[in-house]
Amino acid sequence: MAIIEPANKEIGENRKGKKYASSIRFWHWINFIIISGSLLTVLINSTLFDRAERSLVKNELINAGASVSDKQAGAVTHGLEDQVWGIHINFGYALAALFLLRLIAEFFLPSAQRLLPKLKKAYQAYFILKKEREAAKHELVVKGLYLIFYLLLLIMVITGLLLAFEDYTGIRENINHSIKEFHGFCMYLILAFIVLHLAGVFLAERANGKGIVSDMINGGEN
Repeated sequence: MAIIEPANKEIGENRKGKKYASSIRFWHWINFIIISGSLLTVLINSTLFDRAERSLVKNELINAGASVSDKQAGAVTHGLEDQVWGIHINFGYALAALFLLRLIAEFFLPSAQRLLPKLKKAYQAYFILKKEREAAKHELVVKGLYLIFYLLLLIMVITGLLLAFEDYTGIRENINHSIKEFHGFCMYLILAFIVLHLAGVFLAERANGKGIVSDMINGGEN
């Protein structure tokens, strides 16, 4: 029922000439929040709870009147780090669910609003029809980057779930370590995409694409 209702709403919006369907706008902003939260947990653990901060924890506890060894201070820091990673894992579950919903929504969207038909149309316009090649090239690059972004999300979801359930997958520890490294590498690629995306939106707002942000909020007009 939750999927059918947005689909019906999207059909209505499409008849009114909406540029972006309601489910895509919802997905866009919730996805932004989840990825931002996930990146924030990584930043917190890499800065506040790394090994270099154990002496700070120890000194603060000593100043508070406690008698603390290096090992005990490390245990406190490690415990706090585990709490943050728990939040990170929950963000990962939310991202996996959201990615699945995005795949489902793709089948319910009008053809003009689906990613692959848009990419195919841009490809044909640039390589086959060879008309308005500058605009077609821009559209091809933008949609190609979005496709790469979705592939990166898929990799993040799969590797994240493998790490979250590593006690049950039976995968060897050295392979799990490689999966973790690859998961972290893809996170940096997603971060790079976000920077490019924000820069592109900023430049478009200053040029001939004014209203991109508001269109992603209210749907825009075709």
